[in-house]
Amino acid sequence: MSSPQILMIEDDTRLAQMVGEYLTQSGFGFTHAVDGATGLAQVQERSPDLVILDLMLPDTDGLEVCRRIRSLPNALAKVSVLMLTAKGDPMDRIIGLEIGADDYLPKPFEPRELLARIRAVLRRRGEGTSATTPAMVMRFGSLEIDRNARTVTVRGEPAELTSYQFDLLVAMAERAGRVLSRDQIMEAVRGRELEAFDRSIDVHMGRIRAAIEVDAKNPKRILTVRGVGYVFAKQQD
Repeated sequence: MSSPQILMIEDDTRLAQMVGEYLTQSGFGFTHAVDGATGLAQVQERSPDLVILDLMLPDTDGLEVCRRIRSLPNALAKVSVLMLTAKGDPMDRIIGLEIGADDYLPKPFEPRELLARIRAVLRRRGEGTSATTPAMVMRFGSLEIDRNARTVTVRGEPAELTSYQFDLLVAMAERAGRVLSRDQIMEAVRGRELEAFDRSIDVHMGRIRAAIEVDAKNPKRILTVRGVGYVFAKQQD
């Protein structure tokens, strides 16, 4: 089995060298691009398993690079993206999640935490093709969730979700009818408790609603329970 391939788009070459050495020692393949244009070209040429994407790049910002990755055709658009953000800047984090990043990590960071985040994102992506994953399609009215193919359709039309958003939707669907707190939802897909004041779940829920609801402003599938969290409706159209 080949090693997972990581592409880091980062203009700080010393940081990239340190990360590359650490990840290589941990069994990953590693390549580095110093700017957004080179990084996008490498995404298309190499089709990495995960992109570590810095927010601040010399030729463009990481948000635009993430947008362009998500606009690529077919499997390239689904590459996992872990965004590096400035410490204490929640707005950049929220925008990054809104445009399709699977996870974020504030700078400065510990290499061990970066490794843990990478493994968690790749594990979530890999679980969909695991031999132990139930080979079933969950159906809720016109909504179909294929856990093996990791696809979602609404009235036969594909709904575009990131890897993390797909896992959130599956976690909710598996617990249909149960009111879940934000902590419980994140714990189900991430294996760690929600950070204080972290509203990333709300951002992802908004993106999922936009993809699967007829009217995202008046949702019928994923309902907000004020002061508690969310519930995935059992009965749907």
